[in-house]
Amino acid sequence: MQKTTSGWLNGLMGVAIFAGSLPATRMAVSAFEPTFLTCARATIAALLGACCLMVLRQPRPKRSDVASLAVTALGVVIGFPLLTALALQHVTSAHSIVFVGLLPMCTAAFAVLRGGERPGPLFWLFSVAGAGLVAGYAWLSASNGSVLGDLLMMAAVVVCGLGYAEGARLSRRLGGWQVICWALLVALPLMLVLTIVNLPAPEALTKASGAAWLSFGYVSLFSMLIGFVFWYRGLVQGGIAAVGQLQLLQPFMGLGLAALLLGEHVSTTMLAVTLGAVVCVAGAKKFA
Repeated sequence: MQKTTSGWLNGLMGVAIFAGSLPATRMAVSAFEPTFLTCARATIAALLGACCLMVLRQPRPKRSDVASLAVTALGVVIGFPLLTALALQHVTSAHSIVFVGLLPMCTAAFAVLRGGERPGPLFWLFSVAGAGLVAGYAWLSASNGSVLGDLLMMAAVVVCGLGYAEGARLSRRLGGWQVICWALLVALPLMLVLTIVNLPAPEALTKASGAAWLSFGYVSLFSMLIGFVFWYRGLVQGGIAAVGQLQLLQPFMGLGLAALLLGEHVSTTMLAVTLGAVVCVAGAKKFA
């Protein structure tokens, strides 16, 4: 019981950190091109992760773990950051945040496929209900948004769910923070080269606002590294499919941040969808 409670607390901390990712990315892409932002944030986080691994003298993963680390990196280091950065050129962060409510369903599905978990029927009922709320919102609001932006967000959610589940599976043996650090290092050679290739002109860097630089720092340090320390630990302790349902709370937190920090409009429909998602979290937790 204590381990499960700790898992939910760690998961909640991770979700709270991730909730700021899309508003921060929205602010950052106002000054930095999406490819550069994605590669640079991963490079910075990888260098910090390498320092942690060396200072704490962590053993290297087995050769058989490299493929799983690559899948994790593809999902959470490259795929989700790049696809969301591209999507946020077409939609507001408030609009995109609601799509994050689909993450628990994707994470649970990949937990079954890759993690060997078998949640009960009522768990799936609440998960599908939560995902349906978000999907319905996306369909009804399509005329007010961007089809391309919505498709990019859907793709981002799928690859992120895979990365979460694969990383959590590895965390059972390697440890949570170790997994994200090794995944970042697997992606580092490519990310470093692409960072250099896509480096903006000096005048573009000097013109970036303080808010854009702060957002760049947030997604590099917190979204790319620190959040995963809590998140993967929570998934291991409480179960991938179960704790993964906490992601349904992320849109609610993110909408508040989008309104507070970016001044974006949060509609009644957005709030109704997120509140409905909260109910689904409670039901999924009970029957996981």
